[in-house]
Amino acid sequence: MTAPLIDAQCQVLLIDDDAHLRQALGQTLDLAGLRVSSLADARGVAARLPADWPGVVVSDIRMPGVDGLELLAQLQARDAQLPVLLITGHGDVPMAVQAMRSGAFDFLEKPFASEDLLGSVQRALELRRLVLDNRNLRLALADQRAVQGRLLGQSPALCRLREQVAALAAIDTDVLLLGETGSGKEVVARTLHELSARAKGPFVAINAGALAESVVESELFGHEAGAFTGASKRRIGKFEFANGGTLFLDEIESMSLDVQVKLLRLLQERLVERLGGNQLIPLDIRVIAASKEDLRQAADQGRFRADLYYRLNVAPLRIPPLRERGEDILLLFHQFAEQARERHGLPAREPSAEQRAELLRHAWPGNVRELQNVAQRFALGMPLDLDGSRAPLPAPAAGGLGEQVDAYEKALISAELARPHSSLRSVAEALGLPRKTLHDKLRKHGLSLGEDDEPG
Repeated sequence: MTAPLIDAQCQVLLIDDDAHLRQALGQTLDLAGLRVSSLADARGVAARLPADWPGVVVSDIRMPGVDGLELLAQLQARDAQLPVLLITGHGDVPMAVQAMRSGAFDFLEKPFASEDLLGSVQRALELRRLVLDNRNLRLALADQRAVQGRLLGQSPALCRLREQVAALAAIDTDVLLLGETGSGKEVVARTLHELSARAKGPFVAINAGALAESVVESELFGHEAGAFTGASKRRIGKFEFANGGTLFLDEIESMSLDVQVKLLRLLQERLVERLGGNQLIPLDIRVIAASKEDLRQAADQGRFRADLYYRLNVAPLRIPPLRERGEDILLLFHQFAEQARERHGLPAREPSAEQRAELLRHAWPGNVRELQNVAQRFALGMPLDLDGSRAPLPAPAAGGLGEQVDAYEKALISAELARPHSSLRSVAEALGLPRKTLHDKLRKHGLSLGEDDEPG
């Protein structure tokens, strides 16, 4: 049988095989208002200490089984910053000095005054508190950097969202994401999962709106062989497949009322029953639901179950649309364009001042997804096309990679030349090229704007 953990609230762990000394030292520490746990044996102590235990170990050096030096080595291997105070006899002083060089916090030579013990313990506790505070700060900063790496932006709306995501990631509760199409609900859901204690478990995403009504229940809950026509073998549903991890259920508003009843039961009981089966299967999952609609309004209209809405609405999280994140548009555009450029091995291309202004003026009805698409097309060399009115470019010519790139480049420049331009400068700005570079490319491809076609 495994020994229990040391009390996490204990401030001093006292280890000495001398029962009388152990009792006397325990009383001294207890009278000073410290919570003390006393042991006569050091065997197994290192393995039983909780992670980031906030206390101090006080141990005799000479003990049967595991002595104080061996215990120090074991504790150092588990947590090199855990304070260990060693109690020594006169003949053990050289040994204790060597132990301090190995990481012991202090040693006390017998006999010692109670004040010496209390002073050393208090200093060790203060050091331990500072160490743990620094650890927690580093973890918080790491989590914040992780959120920033996934949720890019500097707008107030996005900063608030990052704070909420960081807070909810640490809480194992279901979450309801509310946001327009393309606003990044799945990105937020993945971030919640990857920063949570379930990060090593599966992340299963399913779009309820993309499933035919006839297969929704089978996809979500699974089925047994013979449950319905065509069910030739058992199928594990998405909920069961996500066991131990997170299930992201997008467009939850599209689920039928009958399926909503089963979902409500699953959320309340954490049990799933496959179609055609009788066995209730326990689930350990976090459900992150998402909707582009106002579910309260849908409930009032009878299109969504009110009890399910209230069950889901415990931890709601609103994803701001891109039009509320004006400060983030150019940052995201650059990020998406750079990712596409690196993926395809293309040269860097920067939008002109006119193009940046156009990006900022656009309403972005498709939100971040639309911006990503525009940025990727721009990185591939296509003109910035926010109104969709420009004619598509011809397909690349057949041949080797060099020939295809040349043909595609010529098509891009030709398409821009077909637009109304008064000078080479405006063409160069639209294509995001220096005028000299554009002039060289015009000469290379036998293209011309007209009389103003001169470098400058």
